[in-house]
Amino acid sequence: MADRKYKRVLLKISGEGLCRKGGFGIDGEQLDKIAGELKSVVETGVQLALVVGGGNFIRGNELAEQSHIPRATGHYMGMLGTVINALAVQETLERFGLETRVQSAIAVDRVCEKFIRRRAIRHLEKNRVVILAGGTGNPFVTTDSCAALRGTELAVDIVMKATKVDGVYSADPETSPGAEFYPKLTYNEVIDRRLKIMDLSAIDLCQQSNLPILVFKLGTPGNMLKAIQGRQVGTLISAK
Repeated sequence: MADRKYKRVLLKISGEGLCRKGGFGIDGEQLDKIAGELKSVVETGVQLALVVGGGNFIRGNELAEQSHIPRATGHYMGMLGTVINALAVQETLERFGLETRVQSAIAVDRVCEKFIRRRAIRHLEKNRVVILAGGTGNPFVTTDSCAALRGTELAVDIVMKATKVDGVYSADPETSPGAEFYPKLTYNEVIDRRLKIMDLSAIDLCQQSNLPILVFKLGTPGNMLKAIQGRQVGTLISAK
């Protein structure tokens, strides 16, 4: 068992992380890469909860803007997209030898459990990867806020957000090559500078709970394992 800094971790992966860049739907190769990274982490003994987004299928706000569909309905459709992603991740992780459970904030009892906090904690204690789908079950709330909420409910040591870049910058490094990289930030610095990392409501909830956030690039092999071991990866957001 490798050294680890954290006992229980919540990882947030966007739906776009499950498909090729600029693509749509689910890509098997991407799933395998993510599963390999997560397996190396679970093998350290870390209890892992995973929140998945649904942007690779649908974004409620965009759908509402482009059609007659109300925003609330668009958001519910997006929640169903996260269930599809959660099932894909579950099957892939189990093919890699990990035991898993999918829990959803909206009832889809033919394919997964309903989210129950105490049951989720028990699964984690039994070293099962708990994949959390359906967001919070409410429209107008993002999966970033879901990650902060579930991280608080499940008493994790840290929320880790996987992104397409290797941390937090003063601007988008893909369009602003001179953007400054921040290895560490406080919650207040993120809020005051309006840094587009997570929803401000998610940052605020983590601040209230004194729950640190690590923003890092999952696409770099070994990054999450390094983070679990307490090595310098990405950007750490905390009280100090």
